[in-house]
Amino acid sequence: MSPAVDPQRVWRELDTLGGMSDAEAPAVTRVVFTETDLRARRFFKQCCEAAGLAVREDAVGNTFARWAGTSSDLPAVATGSHCDAIPNAGRFDGTVGVFGGLEAVRALQHVGYRPRRSIDVVMFTSEEPTRFGLGCLGSRLLSGALAPEAAEQLRDAERRTLEDVRRGAGFEGRLAGVAVPPATYASFIELHIEQGPLLERAGDHIGIVTAIAAPASLRVFIEGQGGHAGAVLMPDRHDAFLGAAEIALAVEHAARGTASPHTVGTVGVCDVFPGAINSIPSRVRIEIDVRDIDQNRRDSVLQAIAAACEDVAARRKLTIRTDRINADAPATCAPEIVDAVSAACARRGLKSQRMISRAYHDSLFMARVAPTGMIFIPCRGGVSHRPDEYASPEAIGRGVEVLADVLATLAE
Repeated sequence: MSPAVDPQRVWRELDTLGGMSDAEAPAVTRVVFTETDLRARRFFKQCCEAAGLAVREDAVGNTFARWAGTSSDLPAVATGSHCDAIPNAGRFDGTVGVFGGLEAVRALQHVGYRPRRSIDVVMFTSEEPTRFGLGCLGSRLLSGALAPEAAEQLRDAERRTLEDVRRGAGFEGRLAGVAVPPATYASFIELHIEQGPLLERAGDHIGIVTAIAAPASLRVFIEGQGGHAGAVLMPDRHDAFLGAAEIALAVEHAARGTASPHTVGTVGVCDVFPGAINSIPSRVRIEIDVRDIDQNRRDSVLQAIAAACEDVAARRKLTIRTDRINADAPATCAPEIVDAVSAACARRGLKSQRMISRAYHDSLFMARVAPTGMIFIPCRGGVSHRPDEYASPEAIGRGVEVLADVLATLAE
């Protein structure tokens, strides 16, 4: 059996989805629970129902499209990703895994394959942290990694709670019912663009993911003393921004100090008050992202940042408070799924390499639910989260072919 994938059909669907955006093309902005997001959800459900799949949604909007297997008592196999997009993003992040998963099922249907285990194509809610400040919201709740009580307290920039927003979007029920029971899934595999340059540089068709980096996020509040930029002399200053700048450099120093290429640290947000050129900053908020595939090494960076905050506060006479947004454990991909992806590449004569995912995905949390793997395809220049993000129809088609082969293996 060699399922015949229709890459042009996936491309047309991705093109249609890309037009559902709050940004002017080619940029895509699709924030969770906006009307644009709801349009994208309706489109996905229509495509799944046209393929004969049974669609259901949970209380947070995770959407499941099931192809029933011949042994309904067995745990199912799942694939999928997300369709929300950060502001000014591209068309392929997450969406390739959703519509590619659907195309893999259609390709298997086309050759008359009948799965023993049911196969779910899942569109997870809010993989991006854009609205509520926490990534992988749907898969965190589904896996039990996020307590429903904590999720209910999440607020967006307008101070609206997740409870209010999701119910306003039409998603009822209790968040406590989102977590799936044990043994719901036998395995999970996610197709995704690499979001990096390694596959393209090597001329490889497929990346076989072996591990997913562990993210940790911090929000740091620095308080000093404001004043007139001309009237307060330098020895008398307690400049909150300069303290924040030192902490930002400490993040870089700590990440580089592990001597591992897998450790990365980023200060991606710096909010300065009052934000006037002639006023000394009195308050600053920065947000820090630290990642590694080794949790102990990642946590050593967090400890170094904490020490730097204490030092800066003491020397500059500032008040510094740190809130931990999240600190998730890394995931190791299941060897049997890694081997299944490798075997599928070999059968189809595709060049592949084993690699880690430095970006985190819904797979990070699905690994708490079932044995998990990921398939990467090249993206031009390694660019992602930008309007010029691009994966060719051919690359998408090859990824879907491998996904279809692996789903057929796992569903037996």
